[in-house]
Amino acid sequence: MFGQTSTTTTTPPPTDRGLEDLDAAALAYAARIEGLPPERRGEARDDLVRFALPFAGRLARRYRGRGEPLEDLEQVARLGLVNAVDRYDPERGSFTAYAAITIVGEIKRHFRDRTWGVHVPRRLRDLILEVGQATAALTSELSRAPSVAELSARLETPQAEILAALESAAGYSPASLNAPVGGESSAEFGDLVGESDNALESVDDRVTVSGLLHRLPWRERRILAMRFYGNQTQAEIAARFGISQMHVSRLLSRALTWLRQAMLADAPPPWQNGAAEPDPGKTRISVKQNGDRVVVEVGGEIDRDGADQLRRAMLEAVTGQPSEVVVDLVGAGGFDAGGIAALMAGRDAAERTGVPLRLTRVQPAVRRSLTAAGLAPARD
Repeated sequence: MFGQTSTTTTTPPPTDRGLEDLDAAALAYAARIEGLPPERRGEARDDLVRFALPFAGRLARRYRGRGEPLEDLEQVARLGLVNAVDRYDPERGSFTAYAAITIVGEIKRHFRDRTWGVHVPRRLRDLILEVGQATAALTSELSRAPSVAELSARLETPQAEILAALESAAGYSPASLNAPVGGESSAEFGDLVGESDNALESVDDRVTVSGLLHRLPWRERRILAMRFYGNQTQAEIAARFGISQMHVSRLLSRALTWLRQAMLADAPPPWQNGAAEPDPGKTRISVKQNGDRVVVEVGGEIDRDGADQLRRAMLEAVTGQPSEVVVDLVGAGGFDAGGIAALMAGRDAAERTGVPLRLTRVQPAVRRSLTAAGLAPARD
């Protein structure tokens, strides 16, 4: 009627746990797996791990609120529990104490190795913990925050290392560059961080060039500005000044050559000596008598400086009452407002004296400017 009584000890079921006597459960686990082959010990191991999970959870909750999600801490605590079960030896003492040390060690290792946003050497991380503890103690004793010198004296550590620890502590949880600045602004923290300005290397050159540009004549300065700041083509510049594109190219080349020479010299050379060849833009006006006609030959650029010279030459030609005044513009590269005004003054003087006046051999670009001003050149 009575069979043999089984002596096998099992882990208490979850409903009978009460206060969870882990030491008794661990001893029952050790007795249960004694004599069993390794492949059959898994079920008993799983029972003990499930039985001790609430204990691991309580230890994990002690460290919540330190910047790590509770779920991650519980996962680390469970890993420590598994390690404690696998290494448990009943002859070496209480399982509860051994499991608590193992689980807490895993949690602290997780904080030390996994939660730093910036890599910091382990020696420095340990010093950061010591500095934190010393700061709390000194703050309580002094009723104020301790200085670096006081922390150095308490820890018997050089002040340079204390400063390094305080600076490195900021690497534990660095701010994200994508974090919003605040409020309803769409700006991010990274937008406020400066960056290297490669243009700083050219500041000296820019300042030097700016001073040299003021030494150039107005026309050359304007052409350089239109070409390199206005991004206009040489053809557009030529049409604006009423000169040929080739002439614009020569003016640009001459101005840039002078600027390069002036940048490399201790004292910039005079503009007149900036090019070895004659200036093709220089105003050239001559009055020639050809029988009863007067020919006024005009060359170069007729700007404000050359306008007075042209006006005097045309008035002189008209005053002699010739049969005709011919203004030969084959060498004229362009007219500004002053040059056109000089031509109009000569035309008005010819009309008052009744002397015929004819503009001939006009370059196409100059012809457009004169036609727009009401000075219709003769068709050659």
